[in-house]
Amino acid sequence: MEKHLDHDFLEFVVKSLVDNPSAVKINRTVDEMGVLLILDVDPADMGKIIGRGGKTAQAIRSLLRVVGMKNHARVTLKVNEPAGSTRGAASHSATQSVEDALEDLKL
Repeated sequence: MEKHLDHDFLEFVVKSLVDNPSAVKINRTVDEMGVLLILDVDPADMGKIIGRGGKTAQAIRSLLRVVGMKNHARVTLKVNEPAGSTRGAASHSATQSVEDALEDLKL
């Protein structure tokens, strides 16, 4: 199995931050845009990865860019939202209420 420094670096950093390191899963894909690392963590550890205002995730992304530059690759990190997350549901309900309001205006 070929070693990838970006994958190994992300795995080390994330497993050092979370309470449940065995739940950390990283999927690495390469295409014409560069390297995409997709991160899955335990739902209870999401806050530790995202950080206040997204600062921890942004710092990890910045460090991954440096690792990528050293290896002449563009590295992007995507953090998957765990199943049952309510962040996306709030925006969906807001969209639904806007649609309901527009429907009510049609007399």
